Amino acid sequence: MATKTQEKMQDTVKVKETITGAEAVIKCLLAEGVDVLYGYPGGAIMPVYDEFYKYQDKIHHVLTRHEQGATHAAQGYARVSGKVGVAIATSGPGATNLITGIADAQIDSTPMVCITGQVAEHLLGTDAFQETDIVGISTPVTKWNYQITKASEIPEIMAKAFYIAKSGRPGPVLIDITKNAQFEEFDFEYKKCTSVRSYAPKTPVVNEKLKDAAELINTAKKPMVVFGQGVILGEAEAEFKAFIEKAGLPSAWTILGLSALPTSHELNVGMVGMHGNYGPNVLTNDCDVLIAVGMRFDDRVTGDLSRYAKQAKVVHFEIDPAEVDKNVKTEVAVIGDAKDSLAQILPLINKNSHTEWLEEFRNHDAIEYDKVIKGVLYPEKDGLTMGEVMKEINNASGGDAVIVSDVGQHQMFACRYAEFNQSKSNITSGGLGTMGFALPAAIGAKMGAPEREVVAVIGDGGYQMTIQELGTILQTKTAVKIVVLNNEFLGMVRQWQQLFFDKRYASTEMVNPDFVTIAKGYQIEAKRVTKREDLASTVQEMMRSKDAYFLEVCVEKEDNVFPMIPTGSSVSEIRLE
Repeated sequence: MATKTQEKMQDTVKVKETITGAEAVIKCLLAEGVDVLYGYPGGAIMPVYDEFYKYQDKIHHVLTRHEQGATHAAQGYARVSGKVGVAIATSGPGATNLITGIADAQIDSTPMVCITGQVAEHLLGTDAFQETDIVGISTPVTKWNYQITKASEIPEIMAKAFYIAKSGRPGPVLIDITKNAQFEEFDFEYKKCTSVRSYAPKTPVVNEKLKDAAELINTAKKPMVVFGQGVILGEAEAEFKAFIEKAGLPSAWTILGLSALPTSHELNVGMVGMHGNYGPNVLTNDCDVLIAVGMRFDDRVTGDLSRYAKQAKVVHFEIDPAEVDKNVKTEVAVIGDAKDSLAQILPLINKNSHTEWLEEFRNHDAIEYDKVIKGVLYPEKDGLTMGEVMKEINNASGGDAVIVSDVGQHQMFACRYAEFNQSKSNITSGGLGTMGFALPAAIGAKMGAPEREVVAVIGDGGYQMTIQELGTILQTKTAVKIVVLNNEFLGMVRQWQQLFFDKRYASTEMVNPDFVTIAKGYQIEAKRVTKREDLASTVQEMMRSKDAYFLEVCVEKEDNVFPMIPTGSSVSEIRLE
């Protein structure tokens, strides 16, 4: 219904006329500052879509080509913008198609609100058409979820959803709304949520813990920092940089921590983990104090836990108490938001430098360069490598682009070789490892940061999992740059088969379509590169384009990404070949 009078007082919106639940959903989104969201309509959510039609000048709905694409686009938007991403779908298969993206957002701590339609309340539990228990299905992979059966619940629940998704350690929230609640009318009033009983998103930093942590850091001879996405999510980049510079701390990153610190920074010593850099992995088992900031010690970082940093005293800066001592025993745990914790510990940290210790990282870098990096960036063989493609993207972007990578070998090459000058620039699926993530996430990222160049780096396998989102690019004219590194294999699986299964390439070789023709069918400029002499100029052409651009680069079919820590091995057993 039309609204006659509306007044805004701080975070409260009052409407002095009854409106439907469907219209209330839109007004809640607007009150939370949502200007773009991603979704796919259907019967159970149609009343809300009818309201989108009326409000299309105030809120931009992006019609993705699959509901999974909607969640990944919302993730890309959230990761680049720092805002809450929003996805919307109908009941049944529409809702279940959101689950992969929701699970991805949960493990990677991405703030997202998903809204699903549901059959009418009186039909719940009757196996009605397109009825699924999406609340039950999504419970393990959401930070919070709720089913609304009365229109009057909508304002309070929507306010809670946005507050919970964004506060503390972020995550996805799902709100399921029955069809009758969308049609019902009620007196609308919206008040932003600022607290929820029994939910404490931020823990006050304990001064004694700060003092204990500072003492360990100040007396360390071989300190090493491993930082993760908590620095980015906490918007603590400046505090983190001041912290490591004051204490002279060599700092390594997880793949989700990448870009929190410029890759060119003198204290940036590279990536830890299975395909990370040689120095930070080996020297993890040589440092005397290991300082973890906003990371969770997952298995791809630690390798064999029984042989991980056993000589070191561990200081863990972490917002989520559940992550402390879960995998690695800490000496001192500083619970709290990274921005607050680092700001408060900075006055307690002594000015220091660890020149000789830092030089050990550089010595390991030289070894890795000779054995691995030189051959990747400046290969003597005829075939193109994924690493040299990343080198040309760096040359063309100057380290200012957002790189959105999918999952597989190309992801590790992208993370290892991409250069970044600013935060929120590396967007990838970390904990869940979702193939098909990159293309829709790049669409969301470009909408979240339209002033920046966004380059999706994708393998030929993952690309075909969400290739239909080229239709979203066609309809929205989103100027993303798409680079498919085509080795005609599921490359990472093939690498494992080569190294650990005697080259039994079971179900990993790909027979691919003509990607260039497909892209042109979606009215996207497209080219294919097969020769080294054409690579740099074509990448430059792609980056200069004001529109969407597709580039297929045919790379070596049986190239591997090294270094590599085999499963079950210690980080110090990293292989260079």
